[in-house]
Amino acid sequence: MTDRGYQYGYSDISSEMHSMEGRRRKAMTMAAVLGHAFGDCLRNVRLLNVGCSTGIIDECLALHVKSVVGIDIDAPAIETARARCTSNNVEFRIGDAMNIDFPDASFDVVICSQVYEHVPDPAKMMDEIYRVLVPGGICYFAATNRFCVMEQHYHLPFLSIIPVSVAHWYLRLSGKGQYYYERHRSLGGLRGLVRRFNVDDYTQRILSDPGMFAASYMFSGRIKLGIARVLARFAYPVFPGYVWLLRRP
Repeated sequence: MTDRGYQYGYSDISSEMHSMEGRRRKAMTMAAVLGHAFGDCLRNVRLLNVGCSTGIIDECLALHVKSVVGIDIDAPAIETARARCTSNNVEFRIGDAMNIDFPDASFDVVICSQVYEHVPDPAKMMDEIYRVLVPGGICYFAATNRFCVMEQHYHLPFLSIIPVSVAHWYLRLSGKGQYYYERHRSLGGLRGLVRRFNVDDYTQRILSDPGMFAASYMFSGRIKLGIARVLARFAYPVFPGYVWLLRRP
């Protein structure tokens, strides 16, 4: 990764981190998936959100669990989260995903949603997540595939697929940045990243019943949903993204 400095103010360059509607939608999907996995026990869960940014997701999840801690290396985002959030069971801390400042087995659930590609050493981050989870604890892991045609951060086709040196040039030519910092992985790379965990793949379940998992917003119409279902069934290695529950054995 060329420089980690951009992470310290990522919320300043990404309007998505401040989108109440967009972040709440993501939180509702997380709550639905976790509710499916935990049932009524979800209300007793201690949850850590790695890469919480402005804390909108955390405040929504706090309605469903016992307690929430959100960490992010982005200090301005944490300041924003603390200023806005009024929930009594939510705490925000400046923290590094590769060096989580909590003892072993501190949390029942860890959220790691669209974070791995921003971290210089995602394997170290996953080791830290494994460490702070209780045995049998779950990580909600949402990840974009490198072979996603439309790159999600800059909305440029094939950006994550092409070589990094070319991606830098492509980004500059588009006028959307100087360096392409994100490093996405293929399906095989993601499976290697989470190899210490037992994986419960929720991707197909969400596609089968988006309403059940508060995910209808992901698919604008039946045609798009139908295409997604076919792609997930017959071309899973190039499906744009995945939602997995990773259980610490």
